[in-house]
Amino acid sequence: MAILVTNDDGIYAPGLAALANGLRDIGDVVVVAPDREQSAVGHSITLSGPLRITEIERGNKNIGYSCNGTPADAVKLAIKVIMPEPPELVVSGINMGANVGASLIYSGTVSAATEGTLLGIPSIAVSLDNRMGGDWDLAVRFTKKVARMVLEKGLPTGVLLNINIPDLPEKKIAGIKITQQGKTNFNDFFEKREDPRGQPYYWMCGTMESDANKPEHDITALKSGFITVTPVHYDLTAYEFLEELANWALSDLRGE
Repeated sequence: MAILVTNDDGIYAPGLAALANGLRDIGDVVVVAPDREQSAVGHSITLSGPLRITEIERGNKNIGYSCNGTPADAVKLAIKVIMPEPPELVVSGINMGANVGASLIYSGTVSAATEGTLLGIPSIAVSLDNRMGGDWDLAVRFTKKVARMVLEKGLPTGVLLNINIPDLPEKKIAGIKITQQGKTNFNDFFEKREDPRGQPYYWMCGTMESDANKPEHDITALKSGFITVTPVHYDLTAYEFLEELANWALSDLRGE
């Protein structure tokens, strides 16, 4: 039972190590991750430069492989180059910081799992709602439970699971909730600063806000203390708009 573990926080991230160690109870874990933090790179892949793979050892023991690319690159290299056979499961995480609402578009963690899904492999993304890290134990145990069920039951074609764990003691967890991707927006701005040579640069600041506090949304449920599990599909077609768009008479090339 081969399991690929990856992330966007980099090969040395504590969440990655905790996840890999926990999943070894289920199968043979192979770790392939970016060689540095790649948060918010989305689903970008490297086309304009070489990709390099480095074997990482601790105490003369292989702990995985790093690559100089993105999370999606790491998954591609793992499956196409490093692993002799495709894994039966891809698990991305454990990310430092939640991935809910609009952040799914930017998330390297979710994109790594999406790449696994694109390659036909059941995939899971998991995040802890604390950007400084925290107690990984509950997140690892719950991810193992979900991983076992995914291996047993499978997932629909094109669907991955996005899991978010509240940063709370286990006794304060409100429960587990199946959720939708929330409706959020980024209230961001760019703070102008100067480097030591007096040259200006800009640092993005701001917060993510929910525009509809519905209990079925991932961001609302997570804030309420629930572990959230959201099925995510990479098909971006707006099906509800297809019929109306067809009435626009776009096929008439004579119009201006």
